[in-house]
Amino acid sequence: MRITSSQLKNASPTAVVMMNMGGPATLDSVHSFLSNLFHDKDLIPLPFQSILAPRIASRRTPKIKQQYKEIGGGSPILHWTQRQGDEMVKLLDELSPDTAPHKPYIAFRYVDPLTKDTLAQMKHDGVTRAVAFTQYPQYSCSTTGSSLNELYRQIHALGIDKDINWSIIDRWPNHPLLVEAFAENVAKSLRKYAPEERGKIPILFSAHSLPMSVVNRGDPYPAEVASTVQAVVSRLPGLTGHTNPHRLTWQSQVGPSAWLGQQTSDAIQGLRRLGYTKALVVPIAFTSDHIETLYELDLECVEEAREIGLQLDRVDSLNDSPVFVRAIADLAAEHLGSVYQNKVTDISHTGYVGGWVPGHPTSTQFALRCPGCTNDVCLKQKNFFNRGSSVI
Repeated sequence: MRITSSQLKNASPTAVVMMNMGGPATLDSVHSFLSNLFHDKDLIPLPFQSILAPRIASRRTPKIKQQYKEIGGGSPILHWTQRQGDEMVKLLDELSPDTAPHKPYIAFRYVDPLTKDTLAQMKHDGVTRAVAFTQYPQYSCSTTGSSLNELYRQIHALGIDKDINWSIIDRWPNHPLLVEAFAENVAKSLRKYAPEERGKIPILFSAHSLPMSVVNRGDPYPAEVASTVQAVVSRLPGLTGHTNPHRLTWQSQVGPSAWLGQQTSDAIQGLRRLGYTKALVVPIAFTSDHIETLYELDLECVEEAREIGLQLDRVDSLNDSPVFVRAIADLAAEHLGSVYQNKVTDISHTGYVGGWVPGHPTSTQFALRCPGCTNDVCLKQKNFFNRGSSVI
């Protein structure tokens, strides 16, 4: 479908589809969440996946259920994503009146609302244009790529490949307001320390790890996470007057194969061995609280640190930070202006690495597959969103 800017004011609402992994909202949905997760070859490639995935999910369900029980009985990610989306579109209607009104939709990869159900709702609502907006600021084939592959599959399964005009926001690791939101939360935590020690507190920026098999295909995720860390660290002196020592660490490794390291838990042990008694940890690749922050960091890592004499404080997640909400609204507005009004976007302002070509639905970086990619669905998906959604 081809839509011109002159048609926008008379068209249906612009859908902003917020894509994420999701998390089980109740204990009863933990098993289905894990089953969907371990069946995803983009995230965790396994030999004999259809056989092993359900077995692994069944084996891990009791343990993961207990973890969710300890953080309140379920993941809050749906709550936060709904709140972020509702607040975002209020600003977006003001920032991009030519594409208003805007309506938020949520497409989770492994739990309700699943991508297929969200697309069915969009079809029912008569949506004719939509932005697939990843809620992972840093691109990985195993997260954003997996969500886009599923989006592509379900669009065709529902037979709506010609009904909706799609554009893609696939990465935004250095958007100034994203950086500002992270930096403000870090600065807030640093101010809790005595003035004479604030600049000496080591900061661990913790991100979800990846299997090295994915990294070695050429996945851009490690570099993009590092770029977010560097941008936040560069902003901190303006907020705190200090440049703190810091490291990028990785969490949530699953299984015995090689993953990105150093693991956050190992770094905590190392800091204490080096003589530190206080440290901060920052969830740098997550835009809201979920099990990786509330259980892995708040319960496991903080307790491990306490046991060895290290006071570990966790910086707040972005959640409904007004600065963060403004970041995603600004980014969506900049994207829509580029796609539908041929506006030239200043890449240094958006932090959208790879850049937008005015009038084009995807970034230049989006079109480049990992050099080691052998996934046919990835190729078809990129071709679909690049050519099938061309605009004038």
